[in-house]
Amino acid sequence: MKMEYEIVTLEEKTAVGISARTNNTSPDMGAVIGGLWNRFYNEGIYASIPKKANAKALGIYTEYAGDEKADYTAFVACEADEAPTGNGFDSCHIPAGKYAKFVVHGNMVQAVAEAWQAIWQMDLPRAFLCDFEEYQNDDMGEHAEIHIYVGLKQ
Repeated sequence: MKMEYEIVTLEEKTAVGISARTNNTSPDMGAVIGGLWNRFYNEGIYASIPKKANAKALGIYTEYAGDEKADYTAFVACEADEAPTGNGFDSCHIPAGKYAKFVVHGNMVQAVAEAWQAIWQMDLPRAFLCDFEEYQNDDMGEHAEIHIYVGLKQ
C-alpha cells in the first residue's frame, strides 16, 4: 500500500488522558492499546477531562528507542488547554516540530492498523520521539477519518 503524506510543522500540544507501556512485538500489545480506548470512552474518562481544546481523540506513542521491538508509552487522550493536576489523569506534550501527516479513511481499527504497517516500511527520517493519531470523527465504521502524524528529525 502506497501512503501519501505531507510535511507539516506543528506547535507543541498538551494531551490529557490515560497511558500504558507496551511494544509492537508484545503478544498483548493490541489488548493493552484496545484496553486504553475502552476505558477512555466506557469509564467516562474522555467526558471528564477538563478544558479540552477540541473534541478529537488522540492515540499517542512516545518514549521509544526507534525500533519496532522497543517499549513505548501509549496514551489515549485529547488535546487540552492545560494539564490538570491531582485528578488521576496522565498527561504528555506532543513536541513542536516537523511531522509527516497521513490522512486515512475507512474502518477505524483496520485502516489505522494497515496505515501503520505501511508507515513502518517507509524510509522516513523519523525522530522516534512522538507519533500520534488524531481521530477527526467518532465513526467506528467505514467512514472514519484519521490523521496520523509521524515525528521527523529536525
